[in-house]
Order: sequence, then structure tokens, then C-alpha cells
Amino acid sequence: MTERDTRRDGTIHAAGAVVWRGSPDAPEVALVHRPKYDDWSFPKGKLKRGEHPVAGAVRELAEEAGITAEFGRSLPSSHYLKGGRPKRVDYWLARMVAEGPRTDTHEVDGVVWLPVDEAARRLTYEWDAGLLDVLGEASPATTPLVLVRHGLAGNRQDWEGDDDDRPLDRRGRGQSEVLAGVLGAFRLAELVSSPSRRCVQTLEPYAKRAGLPIRLESVLSESGYDAGASLRLATEAMVSNRPVALCSHGKVLPELIAGLDERAGGTRLSKGAFMVLHHAGGEVVAVDDHEV
Repeated sequence: MTERDTRRDGTIHAAGAVVWRGSPDAPEVALVHRPKYDDWSFPKGKLKRGEHPVAGAVRELAEEAGITAEFGRSLPSSHYLKGGRPKRVDYWLARMVAEGPRTDTHEVDGVVWLPVDEAARRLTYEWDAGLLDVLGEASPATTPLVLVRHGLAGNRQDWEGDDDDRPLDRRGRGQSEVLAGVLGAFRLAELVSSPSRRCVQTLEPYAKRAGLPIRLESVLSESGYDAGASLRLATEAMVSNRPVALCSHGKVLPELIAGLDERAGGTRLSKGAFMVLHHAGGEVVAVDDHEV
């Protein structure tokens, strides 16, 4: 959700994260104190105009808590009234990677790390405490496999050259820039793409920002698609236990997704959208999909 949605339906949209550190079996979570309300909550804040919720959550973590984190699976959204208007806050589970200075010293005057049971008692709002239940249900330690469908690339019928050379259009380039700000949340270690120009261009802004090469694999392309080989490629990425993104096509991804996780079978991503398969021990434990 973005603030464009806010103007349309009157809902205030915000984003944040339940950040953990230490052992997955006995984690500590970060809480922030807001002097204006004298409350304890998870780091969160209102989205900026046109901001993707994941990017907003990353920004709020840095501003309010000085935390850089690797994002995991999504958590249930909170819904309540704010000044008579409905408010929705989207949350993610995230592992702390680094801590630095807070840039928002006005709204937040303190950050504490607490064991889960103590954090539940310290939190001011019941809906925040309920988010901690997920830490008792499954380990917070997962690794993301991100499946990206290339951005908008005009009309296939209007392109006169080889279709593998068809580039992103203006809107597709905009989507790739949004992705560059979102994919960083997953701290990706490897980027793999169909050799098609529109797929490579979709990952390029993030690749430049992160200093990562893009590995080309023809089995992910429309012209060279191989169902078995593409599934092995994705499975090997999961077994490596490294955060990896694969960029491919609308004709390839549904079968690949179904092969990786039956629960997500039949999912068709829109152009520029992505799905995150959160896995542990070679098994998918949660699936999130995101529009861009």
C-alpha cells in the first residue's frame, strides 16, 4: 500500500517491523519509547507519498531505532482508528544486522532490547503484543528467495526486433527504481536473471546500488525455458541458504512457483511484482507477494 491509497479510501498507511537479535531460540526484540504518547511500541511510521511499505519500514527502523535489518516474513497488519480515521500498519519480522545513531530524536527518545516475555509486558498496546505470538510458533530465522517478474515493457506486438531485446518502458523503469529501494530489505547476496533485456533492466538499479553482478541463466527466459532446470536452479539457491533473487517472465514464474511451494501454486505476479519465499532447512515456511 502507498499513500496514493490513503488519499483514495481515507485510510492512513504505515509500516514497521518486529526486529530481533541473538539466538533464534531465545531472541530479544527492539521496542521504542515515544515521549509524546508515553508509550512503548515497535518501530513504525507513516508512509511517504508513493513509498512502498517495505521501503517505509526500512526507513522507519533507521530513523527511530538506528537499526539495519534483514527482513523476513510478514506479520499480521494492525488496524485501528487514528483521529477518527482508519489506520493500517503493515509489519515484518526482521533480524538485526547493525545498529547506528537514530536520526529521529524528536518522536522517539529511547530504544530497548528485551526478551519476548518481558517485551510483551512492556508494550503499551495489546495489538502490538499479539505480534510476538509468531516468535513462539516458529523460528524467526529464515532466508528469502525473491522471485521477480520483469517490469512493464510496452506491447509485444509493437516491438519489431527480437523479443529478448525488448526494453522496459518509462513505467517499467520507474518500477525498477522502486524495486531498488525495496530489495535492499532482504540483504540479497546474489542476483540471477533471464538474459532478456527487460529482466536484466529490472534488476540493474538494485544491482548497481548493492554492488552485485547479475548472473544470466537462459533457463529462466521465455525462449530457453526449461522447467526442470529452472526448478533445480531455484532449489539450489534455497539449499545454499543465501538470500537470492531470480528475475523471469509471466510465462515462466507460475510453474516455477508451484514447483517450489504448492500453497502458492497458480499465483500469477503482475509485471514488476515480486514474491518472497521465506525458507529454513530447505523448506518454505511462509510466502509473501508484493505489488510495485
